Amino acid sequence: MVCTDTFIYSIHFRFHHYGYVPNSQDTKEPPPRVALHAGESSAGSSVQASVVSETGGSFFKNSWTFSAGRSRLAWGKMAENEALTQHRKVLTLDTMNANVKKVEYAVRGPIVQRAVQLEKELREGVKKPFDEVIKANIGDAHAMGQQPITFFRQVLALCSYPDLLDDNKFPDDAKDRARRILKACGGSSIGSYSASQGIDCIRHDVARYIERRDGGISCDPDNIYLTTGASDGIVTILKLLTAGEGRTRTGVMISIPQYPLYSAALAELGAVQINYYLNEEKCWSLDITELQRSLQAAREHCNPRVLCIINPGNPTGQVQSRECIEDVIRFAAKEHLFLMADEVYQDNVYAEGCAFHSFKKVLFELGPEFSNIVELASFHSTSKCYMGECGLRGGYMEVINMDPEVKAQLTKLVSVRLCPPVPGQALMALVTNPPQPEEPSHAQFIKERTATLNDLAQKAKLTEDILNTVPGIRCNPVQGAMYSFPRITLPERAVKEAKENGQEPDMFYCMKLLEETGICLVPGSGFGQKDGTYHFRMTILPPADKLKILLHKVKEFHQRFIQQYS
Repeated sequence: MVCTDTFIYSIHFRFHHYGYVPNSQDTKEPPPRVALHAGESSAGSSVQASVVSETGGSFFKNSWTFSAGRSRLAWGKMAENEALTQHRKVLTLDTMNANVKKVEYAVRGPIVQRAVQLEKELREGVKKPFDEVIKANIGDAHAMGQQPITFFRQVLALCSYPDLLDDNKFPDDAKDRARRILKACGGSSIGSYSASQGIDCIRHDVARYIERRDGGISCDPDNIYLTTGASDGIVTILKLLTAGEGRTRTGVMISIPQYPLYSAALAELGAVQINYYLNEEKCWSLDITELQRSLQAAREHCNPRVLCIINPGNPTGQVQSRECIEDVIRFAAKEHLFLMADEVYQDNVYAEGCAFHSFKKVLFELGPEFSNIVELASFHSTSKCYMGECGLRGGYMEVINMDPEVKAQLTKLVSVRLCPPVPGQALMALVTNPPQPEEPSHAQFIKERTATLNDLAQKAKLTEDILNTVPGIRCNPVQGAMYSFPRITLPERAVKEAKENGQEPDMFYCMKLLEETGICLVPGSGFGQKDGTYHFRMTILPPADKLKILLHKVKEFHQRFIQQYS
């Protein structure tokens, strides 16, 4: 039996699908109504659909007949199709986390993306004015040809495949380290989770390493947190420190130029970035009067709570003096600031007369007046120095004078990500507990370590010397770390053309350099710089022969660029 009642369904039809044409130009007119008439026909039970426009619109061929048994299905399909047509994604640029859209990370930005495209085009046989892309944009030592330390890789191999412990090709000290690490792992496997704070015996290794480095100053293993590289620890501490709204929102003081991890993390967390400028005229030194200026200006709109220091510097390559570090600690104590010391390049010191001084060591040598009150988190990594093991993501942080209740919250926070990569933890165990003089691997370890650091020192000097022969480029001494950050003078015509193209002038310069020479550098604007100045950052990591080629190509390009735009 078919119901004879008439059902009216108002459906929004898309004009280009159904041919509905309104008589009026007003696109806001009510949609057409579809009337379904159920009844008997010669074909049996049927439903006839007709369309009526309430403003007199016409509908082409506006009648269909459905069998009663299929009418609901047919109209259900039509409604479903219409719903799909109108479906909007849940996650769009308008509905996503607004802070994420503010995040920028120049080290892997548009320049690098274009470099990857160029590599692909070269592989496909596309002709370019160069044979290869040389990536000098990032401190990825092994990707640039630096060789891993043999002892580290031997122990990691033994940990990854314990059957090799029976192989007499591996030295006994490597086997001893591997057995100790495996014993501390669940199921004697580095594939198992560890404690969230890190494997206990490795945290003890880190603590003893810090004590040796700092001349015997005590280090509590409970203050050590193993991390996924230093970046993980830095972001974690910034999470703890970010609070408040409006003028009470946490402000974080960072050096300009800076490593973009900091600005990116602050943007994501919604913290306030407070810039203080390093003094380029004095080899990128840190001036306390500039810290004071920056702090006072920031207090007008936020609550400055944190002071971040990178020593040795990235991207600027400076090494802070002992006197400067003392001044920074006194400033932090006076202004009630939490200190964050990024010390991942602590073995990378090249310039004569320079030495690395850890913030913790200087803090405690200043005496209880400071060592009992200044809150400090310091960071180290297996990615830099002579190790260069970026992909294994090993790191640690040490926290000093942290409130016990906050420390409990920190331990809870790191437990959310379960644990740092265990192979990275194992590597940190080797960095902080390397072969000792009486052990069979010691001689080779020292030879490889020394050769790597000496090679970096020579390339730091080579970079400075060649760049300073180029009119319009001025490079400060690369005292430490792995980068130079030379200043480039750009003609006004180039600056104007860059701005017309919607680019920063040094981005314009670096993109042209890439397209013409295949050399991938990072524009200084990605790190921050004083208005009206332009720079680029390049690593000193390529092999010496390739580094010379790179530097001479930069020299030739700069001369052409100046001539073209003068």
